[in-house]
Amino acid sequence: MTMEERGNIAIKHALKALWKRHLLEEGAHGPAFAALARPLASQGLEWKDKVETLELELQQCYKAQARLSEQLVVEVAESRTTKALVQEQEAKLAHLQTELTQARDECTQLKGTLEEKVNALDLVIGENKGLRAQLEEMTLKAKNLEAENKMLVDRWMLQKMQDAERLNEVNALYEDLMDQLKANGIAQLARQQVDGVVRQSEAGAEYFSESSIPSSCKHRIHAHDGGCGSILFENNSHRLISGGHDQTVKIWDTNTGTLSLTLHGCLGSVLDLAITHENRSIIAASSSNNLYVWDVATGRIRHTLTGHTNKVCAVDASKVSSRHVVSAAYDRTMKVWDLQKGYCINTLISHSNCNSLCFGMDGQTICSGHVDGNLRLWDSQTGRLMSEVAAHSNAITSVCLSRSGNVVLTSGRDNLHNLFDMRTLEVCGTMRANGNKVATNWSRSCISPDDGYVVAGSTDGSISIWSRSRGDIVNTLKEDALPVLSCAWSGLGKCLASADKNGTVCIWN
Repeated sequence: MTMEERGNIAIKHALKALWKRHLLEEGAHGPAFAALARPLASQGLEWKDKVETLELELQQCYKAQARLSEQLVVEVAESRTTKALVQEQEAKLAHLQTELTQARDECTQLKGTLEEKVNALDLVIGENKGLRAQLEEMTLKAKNLEAENKMLVDRWMLQKMQDAERLNEVNALYEDLMDQLKANGIAQLARQQVDGVVRQSEAGAEYFSESSIPSSCKHRIHAHDGGCGSILFENNSHRLISGGHDQTVKIWDTNTGTLSLTLHGCLGSVLDLAITHENRSIIAASSSNNLYVWDVATGRIRHTLTGHTNKVCAVDASKVSSRHVVSAAYDRTMKVWDLQKGYCINTLISHSNCNSLCFGMDGQTICSGHVDGNLRLWDSQTGRLMSEVAAHSNAITSVCLSRSGNVVLTSGRDNLHNLFDMRTLEVCGTMRANGNKVATNWSRSCISPDDGYVVAGSTDGSISIWSRSRGDIVNTLKEDALPVLSCAWSGLGKCLASADKNGTVCIWN
């Protein structure tokens, strides 16, 4: 039964009680009203008192009835308010019961998921234990194999040392013969040089008297993706060799601008190139810490020279021997290699990294340019530092020996290009230009084959050509606005090549 129904029943009972009381009061007052109907003269004073008393009681009854009515109204209002609160609480209770049901369902789902995760975790733990057991087994096998490998390496090194001793005996005889041939060759080369102008280089080479100043771009070749940092001409040839960041070395015919050969196998960016004096082998310095030697005739790699512990940024081949190569890396070492043996025969250590180097004409002296701005001369056989000079106020980026062998050109990050006398290391010329700025620590400049001109690229894409005798610019070349990283002049004196940061090679004549 609801509160409203209970209130209505209570109201009805109250009205009935009031009605019964009213009837009883009317019955009780009946004689009084009858006596009043009689003449007043026959009534006594006691009746008058009774009437007044009864009237007073009747008024009190009416007042009590009014109070009960008011109380009834208040109770009805309170019952309605209580009913509304009860309905609200019932609605909240229903909502909470719904949420409780949902929470129980979610709890059931989570319990199922937890059981699945626990089972999966147990499976992973089991697999992990199995893998650990396999790892321990493989580690034990690896240790055994490592010990076996070490034993084999020791045996191999012992055999190698024995072979080297036998080879040294043979090479000693061979070097004696080569020294005799070298002495004869140097004497012949000296006879072929007149005032620094080479009249004839080797049998069958072309004759020329002077290098011509290039003025126009003959061929524009996109040689390498990612940039081209090194170019050089074959000795007494019109073929150009280029190396780039795409890990390839390419040979180009500068007469036609076509590709003649691509050499693969380098595992890093090609940072510098060299070629033996008889054009049989090409050597590439690489960012992979190694040097790679290709046979030009077959296009195959002959050697991979390992030993440097940082990127190899410079390399040069002897000008009198096809055996010896020198390299420099950012591990503060320079190494002399024997191409016939295929390994390092001497290591030179410097306190400053070398950016560029070259062999002297005697095949024994090494010229090196360093980050500290010094030019150093070394004895390749003993590794002794013979002399040094502060060539630049900033890092040296290029070292280039003139064809006569009497002058060495150095370029630096101070944007100067200095010429030094090889015998005294005294400055015999300085080239500079307002717009000529060296682009990188490995930007290469060069001297013309007749020793008459100096060429250097710039960050704005221009190439400046200075007259060595006058010290002024005789021509400025420009094809693109990208920094020029390397310049090379053909030994035949007829064309100039340049390479930029985008990998484009330009042939000028």
